[in-house]
Amino acid sequence: MQPEQRRDDDWSRLLVLVGDKRDRRAFEQLFGHYAPLIKGFHYSRNTQALAPEAADELVQEVMFRVWRKAPSFDPHKASANTWVYTIMRNCRIDLMRRGSRHVTDSEVDVDDIWDESADNQPLINLQQRRNESEIAEGIKTLPADQSHVLHKAYMEGKSHSEIAQELGLPLGTVKSRVRLALKKLQTALKRVE
Repeated sequence: MQPEQRRDDDWSRLLVLVGDKRDRRAFEQLFGHYAPLIKGFHYSRNTQALAPEAADELVQEVMFRVWRKAPSFDPHKASANTWVYTIMRNCRIDLMRRGSRHVTDSEVDVDDIWDESADNQPLINLQQRRNESEIAEGIKTLPADQSHVLHKAYMEGKSHSEIAQELGLPLGTVKSRVRLALKKLQTALKRVE
């Protein structure tokens, strides 16, 4: 059995600083990086049953838990991305439970993340880099107006109405561009598989 491999990416290092030293600057960097991603995740899911301010509530709840639980983060067990996304998933489930009053037992606690074996880690990293590369290439094939709204929605974490207001477009146009862009991107990624 090989020794555990410690994650040494920028986000994992920042998360260790927050956990060990309660470093506020490190937390600000984490917040700046993850907040738009969390909003993008929220908007990419079917969230019609949730209030419009639910995306901001999700960001606040996730980042509050990241701050509070950071001392339990172990870079030997998971990357910062895996750890934060597990918290995000759990917070979203909680948010949906509150919204629908429907209770399920599918929650996974961050502390329950199992150790990924060192044997599989290079393969996982390679696959992740390939996926990122394929998505980036797929986005390059989109018309500029569609890739622009995708960037605003998923990288900047803006709502469709915020994008419409910022770009001076009708809300329906923004929604159509996002929907078309995602369908084209999905088709492009299926061809690569």
